[in-house]
Amino acid sequence: MSRLDRDLSSPPPIPEEGIAAVEGVLRSGWLHRYGETMGDASEVSLLEADFAALLGSRYVVAVNSCGSAMFLALLCTGVKPGGRVLMNAFTLAPVPGAVAHAGAEHVLVDVTPDLVIDLDDLAQKAEASGARHLLLSHMRGHIADMGRLMALCERLGLTVIEDCAHTMGASWAGRPTGTFGRVGCFSLQAYKHVNGGEGGLLATDDPDVAARAILHSGSYMLYGQHRARPEEAVFARWRDVTPNFSLRMSNLVAAAARPQLPLLAGRARIWNDRYGRLATALAAIPGLRLPHRPQEEEFVQSSIQFAVSGLDDAHFAAFLERSRARGVFLKWFGAKRATGYTSVSAQWGFLSDPHTPPVTAGVLERLCDMRIPLTLTEAECGIIAGIIAEELAA
Repeated sequence: MSRLDRDLSSPPPIPEEGIAAVEGVLRSGWLHRYGETMGDASEVSLLEADFAALLGSRYVVAVNSCGSAMFLALLCTGVKPGGRVLMNAFTLAPVPGAVAHAGAEHVLVDVTPDLVIDLDDLAQKAEASGARHLLLSHMRGHIADMGRLMALCERLGLTVIEDCAHTMGASWAGRPTGTFGRVGCFSLQAYKHVNGGEGGLLATDDPDVAARAILHSGSYMLYGQHRARPEEAVFARWRDVTPNFSLRMSNLVAAAARPQLPLLAGRARIWNDRYGRLATALAAIPGLRLPHRPQEEEFVQSSIQFAVSGLDDAHFAAFLERSRARGVFLKWFGAKRATGYTSVSAQWGFLSDPHTPPVTAGVLERLCDMRIPLTLTEAECGIIAGIIAEELAA
């Protein structure tokens, strides 16, 4: 009986240029991004400028996590304590965590079987709740129809903040994710498209949002050391009234991450090739359904999701265990208890009304999720599909 001899959780490796840059930072001792004599050539400042150029945004602010980037995005676009924020009912825990960090109330919006936000439910929940912010997750790399979504949000008067933790390098109809909303938030966590271990990037064209985020992140009065920053006059409006939350990125993280930005396009080709091979093989297995991917969606798919039909809880759990025993680790978002990184809104007891909306609960009930490591080979894609097919039939 075949077995996959590959750790599917392996993060992207740090290139030699990144290792050398980290060593240089360690030898210099300048781990902190600011210094009275440092100027604007720190690794973090260079990373911000490089990512702004790559994305096509005016300003980028580097912080210690994507969760911090989302918190700052909410705060700097006007979310107040007790305010309401719309968000996908299917996402990861740092997203509602950012809403809670801002002191706001969560309004859960259903997702479709294709794992994107339901625009009809979004319109209904926005009008019923009075919320004026949408924290939109491109969860697991699945991108909603951004033309329709932005037109709807404009009509409803919603400020859109994009959680792009799973879509760095991805686009909708040629436009990068993170540039549709007022703010885009990206992750450098180890399992993302650029591996900094931990870290976040806030991208925006709004000078006031950028200046406030820089000050909130902990720049002190050294904000002039940011390259991708607004003009001094913008900081003059905020510098004396903005609290320092100490959410900075270190030069170590930036040094590891920055050399990976030019590798994104090549990594995307590998990930999408492996995703395509897996999707084709899995779609041929009876009882499996994969989300539909529209032509306009230009994804960077470092994971794959599929739904299983025809199994009750006991048989589905047994299928997962047998697959894991053969090296294919499938996460289950519909599980009754949170496990590892996987949880759903019914398990977030910090919400005022922790529950999973029934439509989303049905979508997640038999949803499987699997990472695609960058090092996965073409042959291993076939092994994975074969194991899944055999264990479903067992």
